[in-house]
Amino acid sequence: MTNLQTAVEAIPGRPASLLSILKDYLTLTKPPIVVLLLVTAAGGMFLAAQGLPSLLLIGLVWLGGALAAGGANAINHYLDRDIDERMSRTRQRPVAGHRISPTKALIFGVVLNVIAFAVLVTWINLLAALLTLSATLFYVFVYTRWLKRTTPQNIVIGGAAGAIPPLVGWAAVTGGLDLPAVYLFAIVFFWTPPHFWALSLLIKDDYAEAGIPMLPVVTTVEHTTQQIFYYTLALVGLTVMFALTQAVGLVYLVSVLVLGAVFIWMAWQLKRNYTRSIAKTVYLYSLLYLALLFVGVMVDSIIQL
Repeated sequence: MTNLQTAVEAIPGRPASLLSILKDYLTLTKPPIVVLLLVTAAGGMFLAAQGLPSLLLIGLVWLGGALAAGGANAINHYLDRDIDERMSRTRQRPVAGHRISPTKALIFGVVLNVIAFAVLVTWINLLAALLTLSATLFYVFVYTRWLKRTTPQNIVIGGAAGAIPPLVGWAAVTGGLDLPAVYLFAIVFFWTPPHFWALSLLIKDDYAEAGIPMLPVVTTVEHTTQQIFYYTLALVGLTVMFALTQAVGLVYLVSVLVLGAVFIWMAWQLKRNYTRSIAKTVYLYSLLYLALLFVGVMVDSIIQL
């Protein structure tokens, strides 16, 4: 009876163990980051189509993009496992926490990117597939492997990897690249520093412990908040410049003016009177800002006022 009871009690533990493994592999892909990248890719598709693109096209681009971005993030876990173990924010990640081996994380990331490339080159086009692959390679080798550990300008240059999805979306619809797609790329590129530096202010002690030269680590808080404000001004100025082209309309203009005014005000408050609370607010708003800006692009493409 005791043996039977032990066997029965052991059964529920197996699915829970499997679920925890699956959860760890999902964590490797950093889903929240992937979702935001897919929103920007959708913005590129809607703008290129000047309306609602094919739902099949959206689905395939999102599938390929999610696999590639998730795979790149998994490789990031592999490469950053040494510093992740030294940072309180990241030491419980699957690889740093020794729940998934580094080799398995690397293989997982590479396989996801191979599948992503196959999906995009087969059902979308070669340019979209190559752009997606270039984002992974830039993120892995240029940002993670090189810039992140060597220069406080790491996120400025490395942000190019996260700015590629709108190009992929545009290329998926048109088969090429045009100036509006470059504007979308530039918007994400200039958005990245104020977004990431706001986060860096919150965890600068972690970065210092890990020896990562993020801007708040190598300079003062005052200088960092100034840079956040200046980049925010440049970002909003760029979004307004895009509104002066014929690629977007009134819905987009209203969106960027309202969203940009709030972002500038928040960045100014952070520059004038730094507190962790304001830094956290700027960081969280920056996420909302980018998502809503690209939603504005999509709505504008459909309504065309």
